[in-house]
Amino acid sequence: MVAAEQNLPAGDDLLVEIPRIHPWRVFKRWELVLSYHHQKQRLIPQTHCVLLARPVDPQLSPLQSPSSIESPLAILNHSSSLAIVIPARGSLVRVNLRSGPHFYSTVVPNSVIGVEYIAVEKPAGASTNILFSSGTTGEPKAIPWTNISPLKSAADAWCHLDIHQGDVVAWPTNLGWMMGPWLVYASLINGACMALYNGSPLGSAFAKFVQDAEVTMLGVIPSIVRTWQNSNSTSGYDWSRIRCFGSTGEASNVDEYLWLMSRAHYKPVIEYCGGTEIGGSFVTGSLLQPQSLAAFSTAAMGCKLFILGDDGNPLPPNVAGVGELALSPHMFGASSTLLNGDHFKVYFKGMPTFQGQILRRHGDLFERTSKGYYRAQGRADDTMNLGGIKVGSVEIERVCNSVDDSVLETAAIGVPPPSGGPEQLVIAVVLKSPELTNHDDLNLLKKSFNSEIQKKLNPLFKVSSVVTLPSLPRTATNKVMRRVLRQKLTQTGLNSKL
Repeated sequence: MVAAEQNLPAGDDLLVEIPRIHPWRVFKRWELVLSYHHQKQRLIPQTHCVLLARPVDPQLSPLQSPSSIESPLAILNHSSSLAIVIPARGSLVRVNLRSGPHFYSTVVPNSVIGVEYIAVEKPAGASTNILFSSGTTGEPKAIPWTNISPLKSAADAWCHLDIHQGDVVAWPTNLGWMMGPWLVYASLINGACMALYNGSPLGSAFAKFVQDAEVTMLGVIPSIVRTWQNSNSTSGYDWSRIRCFGSTGEASNVDEYLWLMSRAHYKPVIEYCGGTEIGGSFVTGSLLQPQSLAAFSTAAMGCKLFILGDDGNPLPPNVAGVGELALSPHMFGASSTLLNGDHFKVYFKGMPTFQGQILRRHGDLFERTSKGYYRAQGRADDTMNLGGIKVGSVEIERVCNSVDDSVLETAAIGVPPPSGGPEQLVIAVVLKSPELTNHDDLNLLKKSFNSEIQKKLNPLFKVSSVVTLPSLPRTATNKVMRRVLRQKLTQTGLNSKL
């Protein structure tokens, strides 16, 4: 804000000296104000914070510290850069400075300087912010986060991602998606540094930011990783400081995540699946357990998971199976009210009981493997009935995405034919090259899809139609809206070009 009020040009570098912390932190562009370079040198007990609009020595890298200079105050008289001097509380600038530096007191009103922040005591259930669900299955729900929600986010980050003091955490997100406030709480409550990037994370500029900020925990969503791999935008950048990745938002792919791990000398990927109404995760991974790519190894701390069988009741513990996921009704940080809906009707009505308590609905389809891992199969609403066999969209999409190099991504939809009868499987395809859309190409792709699906999933499954799209419809949080595709195909016919 100080920089903005002084009309400093965007893109300039800042040299920042913060009293009694690490002496040199470089803020590489105004919008990247939490990127820093840690220098292993002694602490210099300065009493002022000095912000310079450009590096002191143009021969130095913006992320290098001028180790020969004892105090940034001394460099002011040898630099023509615009500077802002922020005195420490109760101190005065006792050196003669050249004309030009702006003092913090000239930017911020005197009525604000020296005023202590006084916290207001509120109950645990008091709202801190309001978030909306993604709207993948219907009208977005208005969900209040309470004073418990920050603790849930921070606890997940500490327990499952080992975020702690000294870490630099980056996760492309925004404050409209739950991962925005999650990032604030998960990093700062645990004493870590939060690395913010203002712009698209898809290109090489973001890869350079991860390198320069020395990110140690990088959060992703699978579609971003897919774009990085296809564009090779991370090539040439050093991600060796990363010690683990986090992944959320949609089901991931084994091959893509092996590639992601290779960017940082095969550091692990911790899968993280939750919801806006949870305040964090209900199923995730752990650095203390063996991990399986594109899978979850454990319920989140303080949460119990249940896989519902065909009869609607929970499967016995540790028994493999596929079904709708249900949660324990008492879960730390989970919502208890909705501002635009009936909370009980949305999450509890019609759910089975376990040990006398009604289980909580989440709406995801999950598989529990024979080895005890969990795999996401998409929304229960996206479950298809193909020839009397239930299957999730994600399971089919995993196979189709790897069928041909021309395929960027797919969406599998079960569409009822106009004349009635069982659902027919339609694959919506986004191709890397839009030229490959003639009839013969799509017929070959359809044959390849059928061959792989019948080989890897079930010989009774059959793709009825393949349609091409320039991109898949997604929510603001990047989740595929299959219901939109289903509605369009139901209205226009299976062989229509969307």
